Amino acid sequence: MVTGGSGPTLLQDRAHRCPDRPPRVSARVPDTSSRADRLRPGVLFDVDGTLLDTNYLHVLAWSQAFVDTGHPGVVMADIHRAIGMPGSALVRHLLGMDDEATVTAHGERYEPLRERVVAFPRVAELITACAARGATVVLATSGAASDLDWMRPAIGAGDAVAGATTSADVEAGKPAPDLLGVAVEQHGLDPARTVAVGDTVWDVEAARAAGLPCIALECGGIGAAQLREAGARDVRADPADLLERLDDSPLGRVLDRPGR
Repeated sequence: MVTGGSGPTLLQDRAHRCPDRPPRVSARVPDTSSRADRLRPGVLFDVDGTLLDTNYLHVLAWSQAFVDTGHPGVVMADIHRAIGMPGSALVRHLLGMDDEATVTAHGERYEPLRERVVAFPRVAELITACAARGATVVLATSGAASDLDWMRPAIGAGDAVAGATTSADVEAGKPAPDLLGVAVEQHGLDPARTVAVGDTVWDVEAARAAGLPCIALECGGIGAAQLREAGARDVRADPADLLERLDDSPLGRVLDRPGR
């Protein structure tokens, strides 16, 4: 979990690990004030556990994968708290070491569970409402680019989703801010009028590090107290709850008012 302190910054850490090449993205959303007139308001939606009811399917797949690769002592509660990180980072977080065999095993175990994936109620309505009121809607997921092939149809919002940023676009996944920063840059968004929506403490910490407000949803299984402690600007039960009270959320301050 990201914490404060006087240690090396994300960029310094990368320079130490990869001295022969510069980092691909700054640690925070860049200052784009000179281009403000061309930038658009945006909503960056996490997918797993935020739009799609997948977190507990991932917990099951990870639990099986750890057993498959000789790590039976990893309990499901710990796995659940780590959901939201990229696969390799999740394994490192739970085992204290890298194990790509476990990452591969997770993919194999998760594949047959995908047919059980459904969107949370009113997800498509929420995304469509945001797009209709002037926001550029972007999916910002730690998943692979190939996951979009099944994620987007499951979400069901069609052209209301303007684009997506995935783990293929960045070197460091959540809770690092890179995924959100790249999403803002790639899609011409105004950081001052962009809101992130996620369901884990990693989503909230990534948004905070990127300088973006975050609305956190409890439907991924993390409680409001933990999400607020991580820095969530607002906490709602699920996408339907956010849609019902959209104007009272941080999104209401960046979206066009109905009929305007």
